[in-house]
Amino acid sequence: MDHEIDYAPGRTGSEQVLFAHDGNLGRMLLNRPKAINSLTAEMCVAMLDQLERWAEDPAIKAVSIQGAGERGLCAGGDVKALRQALVDDPKSTAPVEFWEAEYRLNQLIAEYPKPYIAIMDGIVMGGGMGVSTHGSIRLVTERTKVAMPETIIGFFPDVGVLHSLARVPDEFGTFLALTGSTIGPGDTLAAGLADHLIAQDDIDAHLAAVAAGGVLPPFPPNPEPQSFGAAWIAESFTGDDAAAILKRLQKHSDPAAQQAAEQIEARSPFSVAVTLAALRRAADLSLPEVLAQDLKLATHFAGDPDFSEGVRAQLVDRGDKPKWRHKSLAKVDADEVAALF
Repeated sequence: MDHEIDYAPGRTGSEQVLFAHDGNLGRMLLNRPKAINSLTAEMCVAMLDQLERWAEDPAIKAVSIQGAGERGLCAGGDVKALRQALVDDPKSTAPVEFWEAEYRLNQLIAEYPKPYIAIMDGIVMGGGMGVSTHGSIRLVTERTKVAMPETIIGFFPDVGVLHSLARVPDEFGTFLALTGSTIGPGDTLAAGLADHLIAQDDIDAHLAAVAAGGVLPPFPPNPEPQSFGAAWIAESFTGDDAAAILKRLQKHSDPAAQQAAEQIEARSPFSVAVTLAALRRAADLSLPEVLAQDLKLATHFAGDPDFSEGVRAQLVDRGDKPKWRHKSLAKVDADEVAALF
């Protein structure tokens, strides 16, 4: 790096996210590297405050967001902390307060009046997508790993991302939402979830050019997608019946379809069914409407045993087999799903 960036806490005093005024650029640095920069309510509130002030500051021409450490931008919301709050007090309002702040932040990013440059390097999952994919300039690197893996923890893809996934062609968004599969830079770009590829080694120079008001170097050509456009995805992930999707995958001759079926079977059946219903509705909703739907669903899931059980099995007692409320997708009652909307 040619010049030192003088990062400091914002007005809220949180050390979990740091800010710097660097020439024309307002920089945000998610600063929980040991937790792959997992988001807390404290971080969301600090970013809301800083972004609102920078929007009014004529000296700031653009803003950027990066993650501290080597592992990635952000692995999502700190769901372990949310689960612990609910274990300690089943009536805890902490989870809903977090989601309210997080979704307000997602909306602000989407309508931000200045260029919002998201550096989607390394792991960008769940809430990490919420602070990046709604931005106006979304840059992936050769190390990018994108996913919305919430169905594995008994939750659903939130942070407004269903608004984007519902608009991805050939059911690729449905595939991502239900399986929680991880994709690389080629698929992320092909799906329209990011804009350009940048080499990890070029990030500092690129942002320094923005800060200095200089000419940006051209972006390299996009890498080829790996799974985007696959026939088995387009053929299998149609319709509104999650159990029927699973059956089509199980019967498909492509080994990748079999693997996707196994992924779905490992997830919370209720989460998968709710996710599909929410995704289909999101196709006709605006982003604010999707975020309102997200808050309604998240508030339900806070009290659903599958959420606590999924986080426990995946993140607390790592690798333990979760005991979901429903034995299979076929056992999920459509009325139980419909009642959430």
